[in-house]
Amino acid sequence: MPPTPQNDSQPVGTPLPGWTPRARPVREGLNGRTCRLEPLSMATHADTLFEANSADTTARMWTYLPYGPFETRANYRSWMERACQADDPLFFAIIDGRTGKAAGIAAYLRIEPASGVIEIGHLAFSPALQRTTAATEALYLLIARAFALGYRRCEWKCDTLNAPSRAAAHRLGFTFEGIFRQAVVIKGRNRDTAWYSIIDTEWPARRAAFERWLAPENFDEAGRQRRSLTACAEGSA
Repeated sequence: MPPTPQNDSQPVGTPLPGWTPRARPVREGLNGRTCRLEPLSMATHADTLFEANSADTTARMWTYLPYGPFETRANYRSWMERACQADDPLFFAIIDGRTGKAAGIAAYLRIEPASGVIEIGHLAFSPALQRTTAATEALYLLIARAFALGYRRCEWKCDTLNAPSRAAAHRLGFTFEGIFRQAVVIKGRNRDTAWYSIIDTEWPARRAAFERWLAPENFDEAGRQRRSLTACAEGSA
């Protein structure tokens, strides 16, 4: 057995009495008001997603991802077939409630049940999903499920040069933690990675802000927000 520490001058982390590893997220759907998430299926989602993604004629949605763009339907289906088999990353299709069609994907990844840490990423939102209420609600559903499973920390990471992703992290309530320099090589390019997180003690306030923002009365007849998510988080009128 290892020796028992005797030196009281050495600081250690906060004890977590009764801590046990958390359950891994499973392949089951999540339902919201403006969207739902379904476990990614090549047979069900590949063709619809390929068509939705084809509206991005400049391929901007793929710039910071390690894969894509996909020039042919066959190439996309080949990638999705591999992606659907993994438990980490665990992919979901985002179904737009207005159309009933898949319009994007997201995933849990770097799932660490022993430490209660989980990341949300692999976000590939077609133009039809970008900057919509459904896009925000899909991310809320994933974050909420992670904390409902008892995870202590939900992470968001992105290329430091990916300004929209960094802005989204702040808007969603993630806290910036720093830059990992020369973290990875993607598509033959260096990537410095920006790290963000929400931890369990912060989640109740973050969840309340999401719920205020997502409430039907926060949107007018045309679907435009009355108060921004940032305003809801700050309790602003």
